[in-house]
Amino acid sequence: MPFNASSMLAQLLNAPVAPGRVVWLGIRPRRREPMLVVQNADFDTVQGVVGDRYTRAGGGRQVTLLQAEHLAAIASHIGRSEVLPADLRRNVVTRGINLLALKDKRFQIGSAVLETTGECHPCSRMEEILGVGGYNAVRGLGGITARIVQSGKVSVGDDLLALSGEIDSIAQAPE
Repeated sequence: MPFNASSMLAQLLNAPVAPGRVVWLGIRPRRREPMLVVQNADFDTVQGVVGDRYTRAGGGRQVTLLQAEHLAAIASHIGRSEVLPADLRRNVVTRGINLLALKDKRFQIGSAVLETTGECHPCSRMEEILGVGGYNAVRGLGGITARIVQSGKVSVGDDLLALSGEIDSIAQAPE
């Protein structure tokens, strides 16, 4: 059941979201292979993150995003001093934005536009990669999944901006 658009909760959910910044990018070339850490990546509406194994056109999991701030929490839950972004096998790591605030929203990174499709729940590999308790350590901290709605280039250092309005009105980032 949708919220009453004039309710306080609806207003809070639609309030402005502070921008974040991309601090890490990774590509999963094949299942179970190490992540490739990159400085920039092409995001394509058909291919997903170019070079990544998830290539479903229009699929809801074309891109996975994680908050850098959650890495310390996950590490704490399993008694480690750190967890690396590649350990969680996400494509984009951000800093300075609560990714869950992007629920039901479109957002821009570099010249690409994405829309949130859901939370990125941990897989059973987290036990294998992080050790006993790894799966539960990531629960609720695994980030979000997104679909690419406008192709573009994304680079480490790019801002992540929540969007409002129509896709056609989005300004292209300078090349």
